[in-house]
Amino acid sequence: MATANDRAVLQTIFNPSTPFGDIPGLDEEEEDVQDEVEAFPLELLDQVRELELQGVSAAESGDISTALERFSEAIRLLPERASGYNNRAQALRLRGDVAGEQRGCGRSPGSPSPYQRLPSLPGALQDLDAAIRLSRGRGRAACQSFVQRGLIHRLQARDEDARRDFERAARLGSAFARQQLVLLNPYSALCNQMLCEMLGRLRNPDGTGSD
Repeated sequence: MATANDRAVLQTIFNPSTPFGDIPGLDEEEEDVQDEVEAFPLELLDQVRELELQGVSAAESGDISTALERFSEAIRLLPERASGYNNRAQALRLRGDVAGEQRGCGRSPGSPSPYQRLPSLPGALQDLDAAIRLSRGRGRAACQSFVQRGLIHRLQARDEDARRDFERAARLGSAFARQQLVLLNPYSALCNQMLCEMLGRLRNPDGTGSD
């Protein structure tokens, strides 16, 4: 089951037009849609988008196994489309499979796996690399993939790699990436700490707490 934090990040990645979203405005998305219509057969594109909607719905309800099945089927139908890899990467990340090494992790020998009916899958980072390559580093899928990869790098304490990905996402219009860049800036972090301390002293000038 996805945690509340995972669901919030899921909302950010899958639904960028929501209040938690990281891509304000619709111009870029409309451009992506036009590009896809020109690049892929419309009938297949409609089928793949429906599979992705089903996958997002399953992931939001905590059914990561079904989400992975839907996203993998979307990739099978249109393997040159970046969005499917970005979406599957998010589901893989929620499963804890960043590098493709978590299949069966934490199970006792012989116990059933909820993912055993799935074919062997790459990790989230491999899917994000594929999404960025296929999108040529532009558009909505690329922006979301840079954000996701940056988050993974940050969780792995690879701050310079995270900074590079957030910078690229920020150039594509991601407000969330810009916020992450501020948090990665030691000077900004120090200023934020000093500001919090100053506000604390203003609220409580005597330095005494309430009983």
